[in-house]
Amino acid sequence: MRTTSRGLIAALTLTPLLAGCFAPGDSDDGAGAGPGGRLRIAMAVPPVQALSPYSNDATVLSKLSVAEGLTALDKNGTAKPALAKSWKQDDATTWTFELRKAEFQDGTALTAQSVVNALDHAGAAKPKPRVLSDVTLTAKADDADTVTLTTKSPDPVLPLRLASPALAILSAKAYEKDGKVSPVGTGTGPFEITRLSGKTKATLDRFDGYWGGKAKAPGIDVSWIADGTARANALRGGEADIAEWIPTAQAKLLDKDTRHEVPSVRTDSLVLNTGSGLFADAGLRAAAREAVDGSALVGSVFGGYADPAQGLFGPAVPWAAGKRVEVTGRAKAATTAQVKAETKGRTLRLATYTNRAELPEAATVLQQQLEKAGFTVKQDVREYTQMEADLLAGKYDALVFSRVTLLDTGDAVDYLASDFTSEGVYNIAGLKDAAVDKAIRAAAAERDTQRRQEKIMRAEAAILRTDAVVPLVHEQAVQGIATGVEGVILDPRERSLVDVDTHVG
Repeated sequence: MRTTSRGLIAALTLTPLLAGCFAPGDSDDGAGAGPGGRLRIAMAVPPVQALSPYSNDATVLSKLSVAEGLTALDKNGTAKPALAKSWKQDDATTWTFELRKAEFQDGTALTAQSVVNALDHAGAAKPKPRVLSDVTLTAKADDADTVTLTTKSPDPVLPLRLASPALAILSAKAYEKDGKVSPVGTGTGPFEITRLSGKTKATLDRFDGYWGGKAKAPGIDVSWIADGTARANALRGGEADIAEWIPTAQAKLLDKDTRHEVPSVRTDSLVLNTGSGLFADAGLRAAAREAVDGSALVGSVFGGYADPAQGLFGPAVPWAAGKRVEVTGRAKAATTAQVKAETKGRTLRLATYTNRAELPEAATVLQQQLEKAGFTVKQDVREYTQMEADLLAGKYDALVFSRVTLLDTGDAVDYLASDFTSEGVYNIAGLKDAAVDKAIRAAAAERDTQRRQEKIMRAEAAILRTDAVVPLVHEQAVQGIATGVEGVILDPRERSLVDVDTHVG
């Protein structure tokens, strides 16, 4: 089976494939792959903060069905019940959520106070989770099964926001006095983390007390393998049942029955540091924007598994193209001679990371393009976990960056707010622009879906005007799945991977 649809088809579930690829396990508890066996997954990005939901690790908790929020996203990207069985909006800033009967993996019951405790900790976290970068949220327990949530200003997409993996509800013992949060044995999902071995491995067992029914797989064995070729080899060699993010150079080497293409809301861009260094100068940013050509990457770097970027949002966000706004008011680009004169031999520090195999190769192409425009470029290429703090601290001039634009809430406003507002908690570009802030606030306040989308695209144009980010390509993800594995979720938002139905046939 090959998934080639280009629209936003979130959470397509893989239908049964060829059975019997792996030898049966010795017992029902899943010793080895095979019918009833444990799933073996090779994941790409090692944990940054021991799988804390307040870090980029949060998506691991949702991909592996470890933890849940009050809501989840359905295939159309709208909010559906999760730990909350229903909700209603009382007024512009107040919502009431009714909880279902559920149990944490440590045996304690889900209560309204559990939800208040979890959301209070998320709001107090430093730095704040990206999903809370543009909202102040207050939670109150009305009774054992009812929670009232109040926002400082109207938040029409609050149910979508609560589906973020960063707002997973964990049991009280997850939250330590020093601010650390541990999801080990504290979630509500069908799989419980029983062991986390640093940044290399995790063991998950089936949680039989899951409110949504018993998972078909008895457990999951996770290995984090940063090298994309090694992940592909693990699948080919029968050491993994699922290998995420197969590099495009490796994709065509996989058997067609194990290669699955997924339209992605991921956009790869060149992010420029507007706060300090070379690109505090708008003319130099404009020169960089004119120098780079993302279309050159589509065939040479991505092997055709990408589209030239049209903006921040690509073909997997189907409403974006028809509402796109012309970008005006950009700074005049410095000429090659001006670039050389203004930089005076200063080196452009170009960063990227190895966790996505295409990015270092893309950085080399971009380096050549930038040098042709008069810049002197030096690359810094490492694992993402080794450079995130420096990126947020503005220690680079530019970053070749791959970003899932609808990851945090399924609503584009949250991405724009966290990455491009003056107070955004993931503002790697260091952008502080009043017009951008105003445009994003206008989109955030809009309740009507069509008008909200229109305002999102106006905000996109305002951001692109600053040249803080230069979109390069819109990716297509390739997931590797062994024959005989059923029920894997192919998700354009990259928030889901396995659930109660995923198993080795």
